[in-house]
Amino acid sequence: MPYGTLSSIHESPMRFGLIYAGSDDGLVHVTRDGGQVWQNISAGLPEDMWVSRVQASKFDEGTVYVSLNGYRWDNFTPYLYVSSDYGKTWRRLGKDLPMEPVNVVKEDPVNARILYVGTDHGLYVSLDQGESFMVMTNELPAVAVHDLVVHPRDNDLLVGTHGRSLYIAGVKELQQLSPEVLAMPLAVFELKKLRYSPRWGSKSLFGENKPDIKLPFYANEAGKVQISIQTESGLELHTFSVDAAKGLNYPAYDFRIDETALEEYTKLLNEKRKADEKPVKLNKADSGKYYLYKGTYKVVFHKGDVVKETKLVLE
Repeated sequence: MPYGTLSSIHESPMRFGLIYAGSDDGLVHVTRDGGQVWQNISAGLPEDMWVSRVQASKFDEGTVYVSLNGYRWDNFTPYLYVSSDYGKTWRRLGKDLPMEPVNVVKEDPVNARILYVGTDHGLYVSLDQGESFMVMTNELPAVAVHDLVVHPRDNDLLVGTHGRSLYIAGVKELQQLSPEVLAMPLAVFELKKLRYSPRWGSKSLFGENKPDIKLPFYANEAGKVQISIQTESGLELHTFSVDAAKGLNYPAYDFRIDETALEEYTKLLNEKRKADEKPVKLNKADSGKYYLYKGTYKVVFHKGDVVKETKLVLE
């Protein structure tokens, strides 16, 4: 094995000139003056490994994460470490990770408690700064994950794999899982605004227009959750139930309204219309369904005795 090659380098987002570098012989160095003087901070880390990633924290100047792997020596131990004192001392993380070499560690840019880890067989996430991890592979094949980037605007996790293309996972709700939220029996999240279309449910040469929106919620225990779409005044337009798993859930709603609510709903829409607007008339779409009209609605979640609600806005 050739030695002396830098395998990872990262500058602290909090301090200019604070740079960490890892090499293919298991050494980690730090400089605090932009590279003029380097200090070996490898003491306490496993020897002769390949430093796969160094990651300086954006929340605490002295914190840095390091992942190493030894598969070149037939060593498949998941080596993941953190230092809170610029590398003077190290503490091992991810002791519950499976026997898979770690290729990358990434700190979430929004929630300091969240860490993402890519290994030779998949993707893992921690909600407690690396003390414990859970698999994050819904629809992701068992493939080597070599790079991770969280998009700063769209809150998407971009997953770079070895030979199986690029994957994208929305982590907006995941980023909101603070200890307070995790303790709640039920938590709901803000929904993005959508544009209303009068062509929902219509059919054409290109197929049927099938609209839907994910209604994310968190449950700290599995169980039945009832979801009700209502007007702001409380008129129920459509209600359905889902079998919630423990954790984040993303049931889909296709914007339908029940025919039993159609007459009263249409009356409410016309009462709210402006004087110069035409009367609202809702017609059955090609799909055989009636759909929501533009406006603001309540999405009400029931789990046992717990009730939470969020807004759905159609512009």
